[in-house]
Amino acid sequence: MSIVRNIAGIAKGMSITFGEMLQPTQVENYPDGPGPLRGAKFEQRYRGAHVLQRDENGLEKCVACFLCAAACPSNCIYIEADENTEEKRISSSERYAKVYNIDYNRCIFCGYCVEACPTDAITHGHGFELATLNATNLVMRKEDMLTPFQARTEEK
Repeated sequence: MSIVRNIAGIAKGMSITFGEMLQPTQVENYPDGPGPLRGAKFEQRYRGAHVLQRDENGLEKCVACFLCAAACPSNCIYIEADENTEEKRISSSERYAKVYNIDYNRCIFCGYCVEACPTDAITHGHGFELATLNATNLVMRKEDMLTPFQARTEEK
């Protein structure tokens, strides 16, 4: 009896395989068109390249609290803090991240850094094109991850 069930299972699997072979091939127009994750329903949950956010005044949200680096299981986040002055204001807090590096050679995109951040300064973006032949290009610096400031205009 088990031999009959095994043969029926193989026949069912092969029928699906042969049915798919006869269907036309569906390809993504990826290098020239939109990528495979754009417009998908799971895009909002996708964990792509990290983004450092700014507040509504254009100041950096990161206050160099080191909670993201402490939460990181792969130890890929490196931060150096510096003090804000009245002449040079980088963040709204007393401190700011003078150096903020993420080593994507080690990052496992777990999202613990995003969850640990009390100011929502670091988020996951939707960038997935991180492949490179040179491993030194995978160390992202603050300047690479910081969002550009866009002044909000009030609509009347």
